[in-house]
Amino acid sequence: RGMDFSQAFSGPSGGQQEIRTTQLEQPPLDRTTNTYSFCNQSSPYLSVRGNIASIFHGSTEEGYKAYHADKYDEDKNPNGIINFGTSENKLCFDLMSKRLTQSDMNVIEPPLLQYPDWKGHMFLREEVARFLTYYCKAPAPLKAENVIVQNGCGSLFSSLATVLCDPGEAFLIATPFYGGITHSVFLYGNVKLVYAHLDSQVSGTSIRPFQLTMDKLKKALQDAQSEGVKVKALIILNPQNPLGDIYSLSELTEYLEFAKRYELHVIVDEIYMLSVFDDSASFHSVLEMDRLPDPQRTHVMWGISKDFAVSGIRFGTLYTENQDVANAIGSLCYFHGVCGPVQYKIAQLLQDRDWINQVYLRANHDRLKAAHTFVTDELKTLGVPFLNRNAGFFVWIDFRKVSCCKESSAQSN
Repeated sequence: RGMDFSQAFSGPSGGQQEIRTTQLEQPPLDRTTNTYSFCNQSSPYLSVRGNIASIFHGSTEEGYKAYHADKYDEDKNPNGIINFGTSENKLCFDLMSKRLTQSDMNVIEPPLLQYPDWKGHMFLREEVARFLTYYCKAPAPLKAENVIVQNGCGSLFSSLATVLCDPGEAFLIATPFYGGITHSVFLYGNVKLVYAHLDSQVSGTSIRPFQLTMDKLKKALQDAQSEGVKVKALIILNPQNPLGDIYSLSELTEYLEFAKRYELHVIVDEIYMLSVFDDSASFHSVLEMDRLPDPQRTHVMWGISKDFAVSGIRFGTLYTENQDVANAIGSLCYFHGVCGPVQYKIAQLLQDRDWINQVYLRANHDRLKAAHTFVTDELKTLGVPFLNRNAGFFVWIDFRKVSCCKESSAQSN
């Protein structure tokens, strides 16, 4: 187990300190920022929104460039940069490369080289429906007509923001969260994010650190409304990135009931649903529910980037019963399509249930657990507090003691 946060998060005098987390990689925007008012360094060759896109790109790429120019290597570059900012599974290349190059994958037929239904080839949408029915434990078979395919969940977030919101409106999300969502919902749709701040200390109605409660959701929504910001949807990440929390069915029901009460759409990102690596933890999909509180406003996302360790293959899928939403997003699929041969490979992969269950998931879970154990054992040895969870590729670490020690040492020197 990880260190108890009630003990780990203590100030210098021994009194408890509360951390109010903020989202990762947040650009200089708040709820009331005008989209066109913060371009301090503009290019004469770009429009105002072109300059905004350039700023986003620059803030994201700067860190990646530094990392790739100075990567850590135990022998060749021991003082290099270790990337703590990219959630990517690199543990299963051997398994995936072998499976993706088998003979059944290498098929080229005329329909794969022609324009498809922009929502995705029907053979793939049917396979996705069967796959999600099985792994999400849906009480009834899911329908292919409710499945939409795009080139990644980032594209789906962008599309949902565009069709659910008008410019300047907002989504509600618990923070900390995956920072790429900020870019996805803002760049095309000019949609902001409203934050329900999760606290490191157990307080109020919470029973664990960083717990998302109704009180926090209500406060975030009311604060936004008092500032004149219209919130159109609630985003739920389950398992949560980067905390690794897995929400119970009762918690998910509470969140969906909350959204229904305020007529909010719910976007549920379940992209890590098969990356729960400890038998003591159980994942529950909202698609598992016998009855959704508001099925016309509930939209579920999943993709293969994380669970199948292939972030370079851009594929994400949305399941929604709302055909108005589906058709609106379908028009945007023209810009975010997945090429035919890749759609075929993905369908072949998803239907190979025996290989997934007997080979891939067993090995992937074992390797994720071993990697998690290695990192957390080192943190325990160093006395560095962390949040101990059993899903995803991340460990939420409290480096304050380490940074404070370094600052004190630097000052004394």
